[in-house]
Amino acid sequence: MSNSQSLHADDVVNIADDNPIEHSQPQEQFDYTPIDHVSHFTGIGVSLLYLVAAGATLWEVVARYVFNAPTQWAFEVVMVLCAATWMLSAGYITLKKRHIGITVIHNIASPKNQWRLDLFAMIVGITALFLLLADASLRAYLAVEHIERTGSAFNSPMPMIMKSLLLIGGLLYLSQLTVNLVRHVQSNWAKTLVKLVGLFMALYFINGLLAFVSGPESIFASVSGYFSAIGSSLDPSQALNMRSYSLGVISLIMVMMLVSLMMTGMPLGIVTLIVSVIMAIAFFGPRGLYLVSANTAALLDHYTLIAIPFFVLMASILEKSGIAEDLFDAMSVFAGNLRGGVAVQTVVVAVILAAMSGVMGGEIVMLGLVALPQMLRLGYDRKMTIGLICAAGALATLIPPSIIMIVYGLSAEVAIGDLFMAGAVPGLMLAVFYAVYVLVRVHINPSMAPTAKEVAEKTGTEKKLSRARLSAVFLSIMLIGCVMGSIYGGIASVTEAAAVGALGAMVVSAVRHEFKWSMLKAALVGSMATVGTIIWLVLGSVSFVGIFNLIGGADFMRSLFMNLGIPAIGVILVMMLILVVLGTFMEWIAIVLITVPVFAPVVMSLAPELGLTEDQAKIWFGILFVLNIQIYFLSPPFGPACFWLKSVAPKDISLQEIFLSVLPFIGLQIVGLILVMSFPQIALWLPEALGS
Repeated sequence: MSNSQSLHADDVVNIADDNPIEHSQPQEQFDYTPIDHVSHFTGIGVSLLYLVAAGATLWEVVARYVFNAPTQWAFEVVMVLCAATWMLSAGYITLKKRHIGITVIHNIASPKNQWRLDLFAMIVGITALFLLLADASLRAYLAVEHIERTGSAFNSPMPMIMKSLLLIGGLLYLSQLTVNLVRHVQSNWAKTLVKLVGLFMALYFINGLLAFVSGPESIFASVSGYFSAIGSSLDPSQALNMRSYSLGVISLIMVMMLVSLMMTGMPLGIVTLIVSVIMAIAFFGPRGLYLVSANTAALLDHYTLIAIPFFVLMASILEKSGIAEDLFDAMSVFAGNLRGGVAVQTVVVAVILAAMSGVMGGEIVMLGLVALPQMLRLGYDRKMTIGLICAAGALATLIPPSIIMIVYGLSAEVAIGDLFMAGAVPGLMLAVFYAVYVLVRVHINPSMAPTAKEVAEKTGTEKKLSRARLSAVFLSIMLIGCVMGSIYGGIASVTEAAAVGALGAMVVSAVRHEFKWSMLKAALVGSMATVGTIIWLVLGSVSFVGIFNLIGGADFMRSLFMNLGIPAIGVILVMMLILVVLGTFMEWIAIVLITVPVFAPVVMSLAPELGLTEDQAKIWFGILFVLNIQIYFLSPPFGPACFWLKSVAPKDISLQEIFLSVLPFIGLQIVGLILVMSFPQIALWLPEALGS
């Protein structure tokens, strides 16, 4: 049965499962409330906007290169379409419990304590969202009143639409989270209390809208003024006098709040958002909420972010069309009589899959489903096989188009194309390390891997590919080459290349006879859920970083690094150690968005001492950063790659066995990190060569 035929209606976001450690059960549709129905159907409906956005981007490329008539509208239209998908999917993601959280402590807690942690997370989430929207609603109304426009040649009302989308998406998130809380509490009085709170919030926002529509002399405006007076009377900034504390103390308070809340298992976007809200109010009073809402609204028009959904959509279409399985079978045909050839071809397939997706979780799951059973069946050594699949799957963090690099580039203000080029050689270097390691081991101990002839004798079968499957394999490789080549050659931007790649993936699926509505729906909804979780985390983290920088935290951290009294390379090593520590309990995207805005300026200031330009230093450090994150993905006790593989591995493979199996490959990753740190040109020569 083909992949698309075997899809289940509730399994349409498996590529998006950023937290496979916690498999929460989705709410059954017959139990849906009206708000659940709105969240569900809105989420699925807006996922189609990614197709429209990709089509508009493709038209811009065609108009520019074929007709020599670039559009004036494509950029702003695509931004609005993607922002609408990000914001309006919030209810669906909350309904399906797809938000990313650090659940290690949550998972080992007793059921009663898990219930309490979930209760606390929902209450904090509702509080954070209500306070954010209290100000965001005012900004949205003012934007509508003045019909804020971009001032570009197209002069669309994009700022007005973005602020309105933030308000609508936040209200969907808040409403769905309140419904989830009603389900979560058990007693009737608690359910009634939550419903009353929900009613109050609904009346608050309805009154605010009516006050805007009816004018300052209306009774609704008087009620809004009453609420504002209550907020002003509760201003804690005067009593706390946070400005009297040193920057070191304030930074410590913020970090402790951040880590403490993260450990409860609540969504990371809510953690960073509530810390931002608390510190904004503590420093500036209720007016400080403007800083939080302004930071979140400004993020929505970052054009770089649009590449993420397009790359995820391309990966999802290729994965659900069965291309990954075809790649593995094609490699087995060409493996020859090399001992360990199936293991080497697994590395090759992993590299190609990484170039297709940039999403590590989906790649490891695919390799675990396709390569792991076959290698075990053929008699490959268990530990070598398990470790190889985890390590090879993690190459998606380094080989372009890497989603981590896109987020890093956004945070460090580095050209995404330069990062992609810089990551290609180190990624291929690690792939060669893995292949050579396997070949050396099987040469020393031939019993660890059979030859192709021994495999054929053992199985009595021969791998064959139909013409359609073989054509799809070659087309998918050509698609990757065209996408990456257009970026490296400066023909198209990263976002444009990603959009063309997503539409090209549909052509490949059609060649394989898998372009069906069930497949496309699964890919679109999976992409919507994946990117929706990332965007809300980014929104919260950007708010946190904005407040942290505003109160001087970033300057304090930079001065702390600069005053260590050690050489520049020593400062880099300290940063790497910090990343290792953070990697034991934080998600990668939280690490990126919290540390990079602090680390990147320090690295730039150290560039002359390192013998690099500022731009070179940021790119080089970005590759070191991603290499470090890749090590974290495999490292016990919380390596996500190990949990991803465990989620699809045979039951007799324990988590402890997976952790032991990845240790040699972690050693190879550390060697790669040391080499790139010692010889920066490993990462820098390709972008410099192509740039010249």
